[in-house]
Amino acid sequence: MVGITVRPARKGDIDDLREIYLRLYDERDAGAPVGITLFRSRPSREDENVWYDRQFERAASGDLIYLVAEAEGHAVGSCTIARVGPTESSEEAHVGELGILVREDMRGKGVGSALLERSIAEARTRFDVVFLSVFSSNVQARRLYERFGFSHCGHLPKVVKRGDQYFDEERMVLDLSGPPSGAGANR
Repeated sequence: MVGITVRPARKGDIDDLREIYLRLYDERDAGAPVGITLFRSRPSREDENVWYDRQFERAASGDLIYLVAEAEGHAVGSCTIARVGPTESSEEAHVGELGILVREDMRGKGVGSALLERSIAEARTRFDVVFLSVFSSNVQARRLYERFGFSHCGHLPKVVKRGDQYFDEERMVLDLSGPPSGAGANR
């Protein structure tokens, strides 16, 4: 997408990122099929600040890849790949867990693809395997992940409960131990 820069997250991005995340609660409350797991009630600004500070600590320690997509001077999305194992010496240190977030008005405009391309490239230097969870009903996101080489490896029924409604999740995996494949491989 023209006008999008993907770069490491900075502390100055917190206000934009927090706003993107908190607006998901408005989307959910309006009945939109928000495809990310949320708390039952909106977290406080202070709770979010603590969470973001911890993310930056994990990125500084090498346990987290933390990238943002920037457009017109503002963060419009983020992608993280967090080490699953508790330390670099853990038997699970080679495994990463991917999470992605894109501002509502920027979805479907290539922001997710740009974030995934750069995140996966960086993940190749730290991880052998990357997992993610995606709502089964989020067909657009599942197709995006498949384009980047993720494959289905499990189905988790009724993982999320919103009011009286349940949502299933698909577990997907990308094996980075071999040669690159998928949408980001030829770029």
